[in-house]
Amino acid sequence: MTPRKIATFVLGFVLAGAGPAGAHEFWLAPSRYRAAAGDSVAVGAFIGTGFRGEARPFSARRAMRFLGRGASVADLTRAARDSSLAWARPAIADDQGTLVAYASDFATIELPAAEFERYLELEGLDAVARARAERSERAIAGRERYRRACKTWIAGPRGGSDATRRATTALGLPLEIVPLAEPGSVARLTMEVRYEGRPLSGALVRAWRQPLADAGTATPRDAVARDSVGARVEGRTDARGRLSLGLDGPGEWLVGTVHMVPSRDREAADWESTWASLTFVLPPGGGASSTKH
Repeated sequence: MTPRKIATFVLGFVLAGAGPAGAHEFWLAPSRYRAAAGDSVAVGAFIGTGFRGEARPFSARRAMRFLGRGASVADLTRAARDSSLAWARPAIADDQGTLVAYASDFATIELPAAEFERYLELEGLDAVARARAERSERAIAGRERYRRACKTWIAGPRGGSDATRRATTALGLPLEIVPLAEPGSVARLTMEVRYEGRPLSGALVRAWRQPLADAGTATPRDAVARDSVGARVEGRTDARGRLSLGLDGPGEWLVGTVHMVPSRDREAADWESTWASLTFVLPPGGGASSTKH
């Protein structure tokens, strides 16, 4: 590991406790997004904004689920080491792709009232903002507990029906972005957002793009050295919990959404949010209009 990467990982450990207000998106990042049978791929996680982030070490205390779905389903928590930046090296058993998923337990945060209101506006959490206004709570600090639910798709060289089935199968995360086609195989990707197993309507979904360091091996760029970028495309889910986003160019893509409801543990917080993400690569040659929907 280079000195720069070591410094990056140490800084990531310091920022690991940052909540949604300080560093919004959280995503799984493989060392490469394309792998054949027998290849070695390390999977870690990053937290940040604008698809620029800091490495997040694995926390056995926070992890509720961590699995890989390839030729079979593997429990990756058994091999993950606490505080490690390389969370896992899922076995790449064949050429048809691997889906890695992670879900965390809740952590808590309290934000000043004005900051919490700005956060609700930024993330499109209009129903929560209205509820606070109706209850005359806009001047009250936001007590929140939040959790993460993330997936990454590592494509195989073969693709086909088995790859599609692996990539599009819901894994039962509390909030889950379920693509209806293999990510990276189409330039307009239709997705379904599910909250606790049911389609979620009205969810704001955003997608960010970053260039690859090496398009040939689908290797991502250093997440710290990137420029922070705005979302390339966004939209809200329909009554079936679905939306279609046009991916306007090749590269590493991050799709994210957040859903907030009244907390089921009122002693811990007034509100609880779940943050979901999906990362994948659209290879060179793909592309579509970046018009927002």
